Amino acid sequence: MANVRDYLKEKEKREKAAPGADYKEKIRSHKLTVFYRMILFIILAAAIIAFFIIQWRDKVYTESSITHSAPVTIVQGAAVKNLGGNVLLYSKDGASCIDTKGNVVWNRTYEMQTPIASVCNQVVAIGDYNGRTIYVMDKNGEKGTVNTNLPIRDLCVSSNGVVAAVLDDAEVIRIFVYNANENTDTPIIQGRATMDKSGYPVSISLSPNGKLMAVSYLYVDSGDMKSSVAFYNFGEVGQNETDNFVGGYDYLDTIVPFVQFMNNNSAFAVSDDRIVFFSGGERPVSIASGFLDEKIQSIYFNEEYVGLVFINQSGESAYRLDVYNTSGEKEHSQLIDIEYTDIIFNKNQIIVYNDTECRICNMRGADKFSGSFEKSTALVIPTASAYKYTAVTSNSVDTIELN
Repeated sequence: MANVRDYLKEKEKREKAAPGADYKEKIRSHKLTVFYRMILFIILAAAIIAFFIIQWRDKVYTESSITHSAPVTIVQGAAVKNLGGNVLLYSKDGASCIDTKGNVVWNRTYEMQTPIASVCNQVVAIGDYNGRTIYVMDKNGEKGTVNTNLPIRDLCVSSNGVVAAVLDDAEVIRIFVYNANENTDTPIIQGRATMDKSGYPVSISLSPNGKLMAVSYLYVDSGDMKSSVAFYNFGEVGQNETDNFVGGYDYLDTIVPFVQFMNNNSAFAVSDDRIVFFSGGERPVSIASGFLDEKIQSIYFNEEYVGLVFINQSGESAYRLDVYNTSGEKEHSQLIDIEYTDIIFNKNQIIVYNDTECRICNMRGADKFSGSFEKSTALVIPTASAYKYTAVTSNSVDTIELN
């Protein structure tokens, strides 16, 4: 009888507890439903976004049109360069900067026999080979003037106005580093090079922040020709080292005529038989190298990529462009079927053009545009938009839009 009473009590307890348990189960089921719906929504949204990204990435433009044109006067013999999105013009008689609407931002008159210029982002340094004055400007105006007191053989500039100049002092070649922002002719760093010691400097480059300098030297050691790539640090690390020297690499039986910083932490050097990549914001070290068995025709670079152009041996096209990233890995090889005057890396695009033709592809090799310019074009400048460009002709600055 007791068992019957216990059973009835347990049954009554279960019946009282059942409504609460059922309510909790409903809440749990509702939460799971909401969770699964959210996951489904995220998956659908990601799929839609991926679809539009792929559509945009693989979109092919078939024609171009000029949406804006501004008349400009470009003197004969003037060189044209991209200066932070504006147009830099310089010649023997002076330099000027024009915006994309054709408005003159600044003018700088001078007299030079053989002007040489170095551009880093929005800053340009212009000096006369064998002259003694360097003018430093950015896209907005003049930053300063440097008087070297010795004949100029080469120069380079950083994006903050630091200038390195190779100067001829009789039997000694000097490398002076100036800060053009201080408007002083006193160098902040002085170095000297002779063929019997460090060698002759054949190429120099400053990091964009002006903190590091790379120099390629050529010298003869016991009758053998050697090249050396040296790095100097003008910050706190370099102040503790002799002549600010923080590292270097020697290469036997080869000439290294080109050394260049890509950004504040990456640099590369090209010789007649190899390409070498360096990394480090204080003491750059060699991280990769590749031997080359073909003659390099041209070198192009930006902060992310280096491009070497070779004659295409297969005959399928005239040239081949090999593209490397900052780690020294070859990312892409692109065949070029036109006689190019310039190659630009812009984000994920490779822009190849001459005065009449333009080819655009992405880093996967997919063609984005192939066409002709309406006018003879001297310079193409990418804009923030992936399908708009600034084109400089002999008498105008045009905005070109791809369709």
